[in-house]
Amino acid sequence: MGRRWGLLVGVLGAVWLLGSGQGGRQPAETAAQRCFCQVSGYLDDCTCDVETVDRFNNYRLFPRLQNLLESDYFRYYKVNLKRPCPFWNDISQCGRRDCAVKPCQSDEVPDGIKSVSYKYSEEANSLIEECEQAERLGAVDESLSEETQKAVLQWTKHDDSSDNFCEADDIQSPDAEYVDLLLNPERYTGYKGPDAWKIWNVIYEENCFKPQTIKRPLNPLASGQGKSEGLCVEKRAFYRLISGLHASINVHLSARYLLQDTWLEKKWGHNVTEFQQRFDGILTKGEGPRRLKNLYFLYLIELRALSKVVPFFERPDFQLFTGNKIQDAENKMLLLEILHEIKSFPLHFDENSFFAGDKKEANKLKEDFRLHFRNISRIMDCVGCLKCRLWGKLQTQGLGTALKILFSEKLIANMPESGPSYEFHLTRQEIVSLFNAFGRISTSVKELENFRKLLQNIH
Repeated sequence: MGRRWGLLVGVLGAVWLLGSGQGGRQPAETAAQRCFCQVSGYLDDCTCDVETVDRFNNYRLFPRLQNLLESDYFRYYKVNLKRPCPFWNDISQCGRRDCAVKPCQSDEVPDGIKSVSYKYSEEANSLIEECEQAERLGAVDESLSEETQKAVLQWTKHDDSSDNFCEADDIQSPDAEYVDLLLNPERYTGYKGPDAWKIWNVIYEENCFKPQTIKRPLNPLASGQGKSEGLCVEKRAFYRLISGLHASINVHLSARYLLQDTWLEKKWGHNVTEFQQRFDGILTKGEGPRRLKNLYFLYLIELRALSKVVPFFERPDFQLFTGNKIQDAENKMLLLEILHEIKSFPLHFDENSFFAGDKKEANKLKEDFRLHFRNISRIMDCVGCLKCRLWGKLQTQGLGTALKILFSEKLIANMPESGPSYEFHLTRQEIVSLFNAFGRISTSVKELENFRKLLQNIH
């Protein structure tokens, strides 16, 4: 009996070695297959498939979107990285040089962006003193010009935060600073381990909807993070959005990993081993490919939001205002080209499947959804790496803005005959975060193509 048992163990061990690429023989699956075998075909809760997204993003959208995000309007983001963590005090600040964020000097930011009086356009600036005085009075003075009254109503309506899914920074705070996103790129900084796991653990455990029977490990790289069965479509979607955001960030870090760090130079590039640890089907016990599918789900959600908000950006009075008239006009033209391309996408997600049914229950679920996400946006102030905090805040605000667009009752998707509605409003902060967040997801989808190629000959 002992000899038979030993033989059986030996056979099973050999099979395991073959399957894991050890033992000197060709494995049953390549490394690319172990990461991507399930990342194909139709996506759950969607009518779209992975291959359609890949073709659309990588060859039609990605290059133009990156060009837009390099413009002055989109590269400067105002953020408060000094806000205290509202949930715990024992934050371990990352002391690594790569975790630091270099804020802009005052003369580096275009005047049209940093002007306190800026709202929409150069024309609007001439009305600012009159309007802000009326705002302070708490009512619209009928003696004001019709244009000024319209602007006041537009801005005060925006102050109602009932549609907002994020707790945004107070950009008037003395601690809020402009950051050049191009000079502070999202990439691997060395911030990892228990401190980083704690952030994601709190997000998953305390802020994601889930069946009460599911328990997840502290380390989110371990298996068990992909369980969303037994949830209604809205709660399942919420979980998949957070999982997709987590996966997208991990793709960025794997694609811009610190490969060489010497006194002469630093070199960032693709770290295939890091990518495998996070997404390999065997190493993650089947969870890695599911995380990648959730990334595609997130892509479709934000893509749909951008297609729905096109009338807002088509308004004649809207400008990507920096003070450079020629550049601003060119950038608006590029923006509208991108948005019309997005609108032409044939298989958009249908958000009407959310919050349907009994109105009272649907409204309660929507409010729970909104409050859960607002909580996650606050957790970003607990991230110990400042560069990670910057990009975490930006991407959660971008996703929160997308959700605001999808579910705001104020937004009129089709421009009415009398002209566009002024009830729906986006701040510059929301606009910059919306497009940069989508740019990050678009980059992730493009990087997956690169990792497929790198993994093809690895076993």
